[in-house]
Amino acid sequence: MPLSPPVSRRALRHTRAIDVQAYARADGLWDLDARITDIKTFDTTLASGVRPGGAPLHDLHLRLTIDLNMTIVAVEAASDAVPYPGFCDTIGPAYGALLGLNLMKGFRHELKQRVAGIAGCTHLSELAQILPTAAIQAFANDVWSTHDSATAEAKAGAKAEGAHIKPFQLDKCHALRTDGAAVAQYYPRWAVRTGPA
Repeated sequence: MPLSPPVSRRALRHTRAIDVQAYARADGLWDLDARITDIKTFDTTLASGVRPGGAPLHDLHLRLTIDLNMTIVAVEAASDAVPYPGFCDTIGPAYGALLGLNLMKGFRHELKQRVAGIAGCTHLSELAQILPTAAIQAFANDVWSTHDSATAEAKAGAKAEGAHIKPFQLDKCHALRTDGAAVAQYYPRWAVRTGPA
């Protein structure tokens, strides 16, 4: 269901776009290439000069290379458009501080500890914060199975090899809570009954 129609006439003034692409590499690693852009529809006067409407105020890139355990093995940051050229675009190497972190084990906390405030770029750090869930989506059905292997393989008449492993996404969001209707319908052997039997 889309958003409701606007209640008033309106004019677009600013667009922030975030794009994340995940690549499976031939060496078994994964690249998460993320980009954030900010664009005004009108000429904007910055301390560094006038930025024409339609030209990006920010055009920043961040690549995290991760292994199959979601541990960061390489980091690269680049700044193609910034409000303070020669200053904003020098912070990229600071993101090397993320090496060795695991996207699933305290990543956002460590990100704040290592590149918050003057130690990093607000926008690159904001971009990095969304990469754990992007990596999960990338790994789903490629690295990790999202179906109940026992149920699916039993329907196909095959022996379930991962039958004892709970699908990773269960109890990670409202819809897939093990005491809810979606799990009862799609993952019945993992459903938890509540209330009287």
